[in-house]
Amino acid sequence: MESFYQSAQYQSNPLRKLQDFIDNDSSLEKAKKYDEMRFVGYVLDIGYDEAKIITSDPYKIAVGGIPRGSFLIMTPDNFDNMPPHFTLLRVSGTSSTPLAQDTQQTYFELHKKSMPELDKWTIGELQWGALTTDILGMFYPSQEDDNKIEFSGDVNNIVSAHHYKVYAPTDELLELIINGMVREDGKYTLGKFRPTECQLPFQKNKLPNVDVNISTKDFIGFRTAMFGKTRLGKSNVVKLIARSIIETTKIERNVGQVIFDINGEYANDNPQDGNKSIRSAYPDRCQVYALNPREATPSNHLKLNFYEQPQSTINILKSLLIKENRGSIYIKSFQSVEMPSIDEIKKLSPNERTRSIRKVQYFWAILKSAGFNADETRLKTLGLSSRNAKDFNPCFNKGLREEAYRFTNKEIPAEINTLNQLVSELKVINQFRRENPEDKSLISSSGNPMFDVDDQALLDFLDPKSGSGPIVLRPFKEYHSPQAGDFVKEILEGLDEGKTIILDLGSATDEIRNYFADMLSKEVFLHQEKKFTSNTLNNSFIQLYFEEAHNLFPKNDSDFTGVYTRFAKEGAKFHIGLIYSTQSPSTINKELLAQTENFFIGHISSIGEVNALAGLQIAFDGIQKDITHTKKPGYMRMLTFSHRFVVPVQANKFEVV
Repeated sequence: MESFYQSAQYQSNPLRKLQDFIDNDSSLEKAKKYDEMRFVGYVLDIGYDEAKIITSDPYKIAVGGIPRGSFLIMTPDNFDNMPPHFTLLRVSGTSSTPLAQDTQQTYFELHKKSMPELDKWTIGELQWGALTTDILGMFYPSQEDDNKIEFSGDVNNIVSAHHYKVYAPTDELLELIINGMVREDGKYTLGKFRPTECQLPFQKNKLPNVDVNISTKDFIGFRTAMFGKTRLGKSNVVKLIARSIIETTKIERNVGQVIFDINGEYANDNPQDGNKSIRSAYPDRCQVYALNPREATPSNHLKLNFYEQPQSTINILKSLLIKENRGSIYIKSFQSVEMPSIDEIKKLSPNERTRSIRKVQYFWAILKSAGFNADETRLKTLGLSSRNAKDFNPCFNKGLREEAYRFTNKEIPAEINTLNQLVSELKVINQFRRENPEDKSLISSSGNPMFDVDDQALLDFLDPKSGSGPIVLRPFKEYHSPQAGDFVKEILEGLDEGKTIILDLGSATDEIRNYFADMLSKEVFLHQEKKFTSNTLNNSFIQLYFEEAHNLFPKNDSDFTGVYTRFAKEGAKFHIGLIYSTQSPSTINKELLAQTENFFIGHISSIGEVNALAGLQIAFDGIQKDITHTKKPGYMRMLTFSHRFVVPVQANKFEVV
């Protein structure tokens, strides 16, 4: 009667499948249908972390093989009025048996004597072997709800080995193992369960046919890493995750996404490879911003404001000049200049600002001379004036100006209120500096030279003795807009509406990509932080996608101030999710890795890399060799917030329906 009540208690529990499975296997055993059974062996030795299983060739063949990395279930031979439960095992390798030496001696004698066949008794002895398995945890009924299951990463007790039996799960039980703990909210099918790269079937055993589901709730506001060699499916999985978020939030539209598309594959279709883009799949939910718009892809222009980001812009111009292979001395000197940012200048004390402000003004003069349009009214509001006035006066001392204008036979202007007037002033000062390097007026009141080496490089680039000067920058005008910055407002508004924003940076240099990634990441962080502090964050989230993340994320593990580190530490609080991909785990800051909840691992050829991964995420310990051996495109080892153990999955190919 007690057994009856217990059975009835868990009638609607998913673990009812386990009891039905065991009853069916027992019936097959009684009917002597051994080749249909799922029984694989007994436990030879057991601990809290590992179990050694004794099995036989007929058992392994009957279940279609037991590859390394496959899942097995271990159950007590009698539940003794306990709720149905099982321990999940993962095969890690073969193991020797107590008779291993005798078995080897038999093989040795067999081959030495070239015996044509073995007697059935010897065959029966030799077909036994042992497997080592890792104990991943235990599935059992929830103690709060009889209709739900729970998973623990440990076991609460172990008894003598002879009390256990081990089975290969059916597809129905595999579905429970793989998807039983995945939240129903936001559920999406990512691919098929695939225990091995090898898909050679046994005679009458079908390969597993089990969907692998994820919940977008595990990605929204969380950190996700993708590692593996290029061209093996990382981008395809990124598309699937982006699609899953679009699909599962199509009613609420509370999740905006930003994809930094460095190869243009998320914004543009590629008919040659048969690859479809996210934009073409969801044209009403996606907005593309492109540096160089493509005819077949509707997009908005993505431009920089070179005047307002001097620190980033000069690095971009340096890289573009290097690409153009400009070799003049004054150009090489310009490429060595380091510029302060406007934000850094504003943090300086008034006495320290003058030299830094002048550097920016020299740079502005170069841009103006090169023909880069400027919103001068807007620039004056930045507060970059040595006298706190809204003009472009570099405020050189009276003595220097008088000497310089006397030397050039020009009249000293009453004011410098435009960029053109700034250019004229600097050319006069530079001409005097170059022709009279020893003049006392070129020494500041503190006794230091008025112009340091960076100042001289900037001024010589503005007004070189020979050569084109700033004109060499004209080809790069296509990247500039004096109103750039408005697109940031548009993007943030789109994100709040649940749109997926794709930045097509396929033709950009690394410096330009990094600039946009840094700038927009900071804006997103501030945007969400402002919502948080004003108590308007509610249920709105933003997901950021980064490819080749090693070029963006800080290399120094002690750097805790950058925006990407703040994403790792504070992103969840501000509803910011991060999905980043690269080839090698060791190239990513350890602080970011330690805060990452979800992993998708493709083929990695270096054992040092997979060991580094296992050192930071213990769930991958024990499957390092599997990761190095398999190279099938789209074949991933997946670990999500819902999945407490690694699941091998063949991801679906992203297609536009």
